[in-house]
Amino acid sequence: MPGRSTAPPKEVMPNKPQSLWSQVDWITIGIYIALMIFGWISICGASYTFGENDIFSLSTRSGMQIVWIGTSICLGFVILMMDMKFFDTFSYIIYAALLLLLFATIFNPHDIKGSHSWLVIGPLRLQPAEFGKFATALALAKLMSAYGYNIHRMKDFLAACAVIFVPMLCIVGQRETGSALVYLTFFLVLYREGMPGSILFTGVAMVVYFVVGIKYENVMLFDTPTSVGKFVVLLLVQIFTASMVNVYVHERRQTNAIIGYSLGITLIALLFSVFVIPFDITWVQLAICVVMFVYLLLNWLRTRLSHYFMILAFAVGSVVFFYSADYVLNNVMEPHQRVRINVLLGLDEDLAGAGYNVHQSEIAIGSGGLKGKGFLNGTQTKLKFVPEQDTDFIFCTVGEEEGFVGSAGVLLLFLALILRLMKLAERQPFTFGRVYGYSVASIFLFHVFINVGMVLGLTPVIGIPLPFFSYGGSSLWGFTILMFIFLRIDAGRNLAQV
Repeated sequence: MPGRSTAPPKEVMPNKPQSLWSQVDWITIGIYIALMIFGWISICGASYTFGENDIFSLSTRSGMQIVWIGTSICLGFVILMMDMKFFDTFSYIIYAALLLLLFATIFNPHDIKGSHSWLVIGPLRLQPAEFGKFATALALAKLMSAYGYNIHRMKDFLAACAVIFVPMLCIVGQRETGSALVYLTFFLVLYREGMPGSILFTGVAMVVYFVVGIKYENVMLFDTPTSVGKFVVLLLVQIFTASMVNVYVHERRQTNAIIGYSLGITLIALLFSVFVIPFDITWVQLAICVVMFVYLLLNWLRTRLSHYFMILAFAVGSVVFFYSADYVLNNVMEPHQRVRINVLLGLDEDLAGAGYNVHQSEIAIGSGGLKGKGFLNGTQTKLKFVPEQDTDFIFCTVGEEEGFVGSAGVLLLFLALILRLMKLAERQPFTFGRVYGYSVASIFLFHVFINVGMVLGLTPVIGIPLPFFSYGGSSLWGFTILMFIFLRIDAGRNLAQV
């Protein structure tokens, strides 16, 4: 027929299957390798002593770190070649095995710097707590990706909390509090997956109560026998409680009433104490809190709204936590932990004791100036003024030898890594990959924030490594396994959708 094409129909070619290596996120691997290279340079600077001729010798820390880096890269590519379903299928088995290892480590006879967290096998020392992170992340991802899981259901939420807290308790039993605190970062993942923001807010509020209450406990308000710490914390409890009524119950009048009566009565009591008869105003504030508790309880009984009960639990828990904080600090915490907190809060200076590490690291970083003293030219690190300068305090070497420019570059690399991991987590087609990806990003965020913060004197010295920088095989292997499992899951995301 006229106008009809006589050309043969085009053959439809099937889509070629994409190879694994084309799906791997090489940008993340590039950042990973860059961080390890800069980390090795920093270890050279921190461990080098004047007169050494060979920084590649296996008898030196810099030489041994090359071994850890090489084995880590091999370990990472072995993980990439594994079947992605392996991690989903065996998540609980891996978690159970690591829990058993963590529990057995508690009874480890080897005491290293007051900690029982290291397993010594001949010349090799391993810290199971570093490997427990990826096992916990896998178990949490497996739990939250199960059919019918709902984080808003109390049973399911408590199950997730149990997955997080059980390894924490084992690590605390090893006297390794710093490593145990890392596991709290999983609550950021729970928040991303729908955990009520009130729980996260409660955790932040508890930190504020502890810091303000302890730091200003012995400071008196004007000329009254009232502790500034107690006064401010109890006032914050009342304001926070009123704010939660406004946010969760949407009762503006009740919010204004709580704040108005609290501030008004507190002001009257303050004026009376200053100008008439001095007395401890916190007793009036406690009475206000009790009235507020009763008011919330009556509203809950009247309306049966669970939000009122939640706010009541927050208010009561805040007061109980605050008054137990002093007891915990003085009777539960180890002496060295108590001294570290006092130094951080400015209650003790102790430049020759607990504050020595931080003070020396601040000197080292400050001496680096804008561009630093150059590779192997740092005086503070060469003269070994900073203890643990190639492990927990490795960042001070970066500041001294590379200066502000080098330090900022390292922090930007870590920021790029964390943001990249979050981007990869968001593109996962299934809950398992997304939860695991955010777990990885959260762990790196916590380590970088706390480690750099403690070197600068901004956070407590809790003894956790800086990823890919601190010397040692356990931490480097642990972070490598943690990240490359996620890269393997991400590389198979398209296959998982078919």
